[in-house]
Amino acid sequence: MTASPQTRYARAGEVSIAYQVLGEGPDLVYVPGFVSHVEWGWELPQYARFLRRLAAFSRLIVLDKRGTGLSDPVAGVASPEQRLEDIGAVLDAVGSERATLLGGFDGGTLALLYAAARPARVAGLVLYATPPKFTQDDTYPHGWAPAAIQLYLSAAEEDWAAEEGAPLLAPSLAGDAAYRQWFGRLSRMAASPGMAMALLQMNAQLDARAALAELGLPVRVLHAEGDLLVDPGHSRKLAELVPGAELVELAGADHWPFAENADAVVAEVEELVTGSRSLPQPDRVLTTLLFTDVVGSTEHAAALGDRRWAALLEDHRALVRREIERFGGSEVDTVGDGFLARFDAPTRAIQCAMAARESVRALGIDLRAGVHTGECERLGSALGGIHVHVGARIAAQAGSGEIVVSSTVRDLVDGSAIAFDDRGRVELKGVPGPRRLFLARAVP
Repeated sequence: MTASPQTRYARAGEVSIAYQVLGEGPDLVYVPGFVSHVEWGWELPQYARFLRRLAAFSRLIVLDKRGTGLSDPVAGVASPEQRLEDIGAVLDAVGSERATLLGGFDGGTLALLYAAARPARVAGLVLYATPPKFTQDDTYPHGWAPAAIQLYLSAAEEDWAAEEGAPLLAPSLAGDAAYRQWFGRLSRMAASPGMAMALLQMNAQLDARAALAELGLPVRVLHAEGDLLVDPGHSRKLAELVPGAELVELAGADHWPFAENADAVVAEVEELVTGSRSLPQPDRVLTTLLFTDVVGSTEHAAALGDRRWAALLEDHRALVRREIERFGGSEVDTVGDGFLARFDAPTRAIQCAMAARESVRALGIDLRAGVHTGECERLGSALGGIHVHVGARIAAQAGSGEIVVSSTVRDLVDGSAIAFDDRGRVELKGVPGPRRLFLARAVP
């Protein structure tokens, strides 16, 4: 959990707009897409890190648009002109004369319209996965067909705020149970089903194309090339229509700007706001790593054949994922028949390994596992650094059904209902110096 800045309110006509301010430097306003919640957003580490990195080179101003989050709900469908008041009201409240606007999805479209209507107050635009127009017609084939919009409205009304939608916005975080839970609660806290329907209907009205040719300011257009929610064709068309706009297509499929492409997005924003990019500083986190591996996988594959072995592996993955989620872990990577997961506490990692080992024995296979705690570098949704290599090498020391841990883990869980047998000091391939290892087992 990350403490959020104080939430304040600005008046946009009869509507109160919630906003937060953090950092020092040139003003940067983040206009989020669709639904948001300025306080709950901080509960997801990836989102909190994204905002703090933006605030490292700017005075960052984050708001909830009308109808969402802590801002006032709206009756009926507000016009695009009314919604532009949200941005201006917040700028007035914080005493900002001129700011760069960072917008995502419909927040980007509103930022575009505001820049066209109030050019003296906008220094530049960074637009992430932003449709210049939402609905499809003869003049704009990239939009959503009216029938498709109606179908989505009906589906959202029936099952609003379901966690199952989380992977669509961030496939790279699909295996992270904490992210899925955060997403479901974000949706519920940000808007009721009825308010969400009104917001979708508001978005269907948005069309910024008429204003694009007159924009005389720096514009950077960003989009993940595999975005599953918004066709990258929107951004390509947007870059064509805005004179001098720079299109940056990012790798991956995440729609959220704070997920796997967070570092790239921050770098583009920083360059537009300050004129340069700072050297990236690795984000380090103390975490416990669990590595698992199927024992004798080659022999199993040869005995069963490709099809039966593939089916068995899928059953194995489902069981291991269930235990990772049950013990509060997050899946980091899956390669072949092995898992890498991270946990906040080493005790949970060991308990997960023990439970997974028992679960997969019903399939006629056995696991070996390694557990290590250390400070790792966060590389998007992945982890890197020496301790990842140490953990992998420790797992390689385990025999069939064994859970081998480092001395760091043994010291941290001392006094728990887990016993440890000393394996002595072991040289790990590629890791300097011997490491003292222990075999973990449940106390009878």
